[in-house]
Amino acid sequence: MTSPPALDITGLTVRYGDTLAVDGLDLTIPSGQTVALLGANGAGKSSVVNAVLGLLNPAAGSVGILGRTPADAVRAGCVGAMLQHGGLPSEARVGEVLDLVRRSFPTRWPLDDLVVTAGIDGLLERSVDALSGGQRQRVLLALALAGAPPLLLLDEPTSAMDVEGRRAFWTTMRGLADAGHTVVFATHHLDEADAVADRVVVVAAGRVVADGSTAQVKARVTGRTISFTAAPDRRLESLPAVTGVARHGGTVTVATTDADATLRALLADGGLPDLEVRGATLEDAVLSLISTGHTHPIGAVR
Repeated sequence: MTSPPALDITGLTVRYGDTLAVDGLDLTIPSGQTVALLGANGAGKSSVVNAVLGLLNPAAGSVGILGRTPADAVRAGCVGAMLQHGGLPSEARVGEVLDLVRRSFPTRWPLDDLVVTAGIDGLLERSVDALSGGQRQRVLLALALAGAPPLLLLDEPTSAMDVEGRRAFWTTMRGLADAGHTVVFATHHLDEADAVADRVVVVAAGRVVADGSTAQVKARVTGRTISFTAAPDRRLESLPAVTGVARHGGTVTVATTDADATLRALLADGGLPDLEVRGATLEDAVLSLISTGHTHPIGAVR
């Protein structure tokens, strides 16, 4: 018998008064995937997360979590969440809050292992009010994991973390994914999505406009950039396939739709010191997809 997907969203529509936040969105995520939910502010990402958690009533559509309704899944400890504006009770110790939350689940993550996994060793006796921004995020992660949920939803989870904290956090996420957990996260740090996500889902105007691996999504943007050191008077705009030229000090960056043709012309015209050729980044691809306003998903993965 085939097990149900970790998350199965069909025709999800969310309205706030006259505002359409999510527009008939479909999304299926099998168990064990790490999925980045990307898009501009107001794209509908947080509304999708809130609908999955049962925090709002959609105008239409359905949400299934491992074959359960959101309310049943939350009660059974099937889903853990780390929300963008998650709070902690004041005038309490971290260990007290964690113990209270763990007691509410039928299955509990063993405390010693949970402390190590969430990276909160040494914080259990600390007052919640004395935590730094990064430490609060780690404690919120521990609370999200307290019931050993097979599905983990993260909304901007590293927003208050420094570079070292972000790196440690995603090492933890990769370990959870390797252990079979499904991780779905919304982020504006596209370098994080590029580094850790098995799959990228781009949302614009409440719809999925791209769905695939990071390589598949980046491949939607044609063209490359060529960077090198050049004299200020070197004319480059008329070279074959060049669509734009930017100068930063002595470095020139040329956008081209045909890197081979542009490089041949550049080499014929002189040397190319400090040459670098690169394809589109995930940020380039997401910005392009949002700006072109696709209404049908590209490269859908099931």
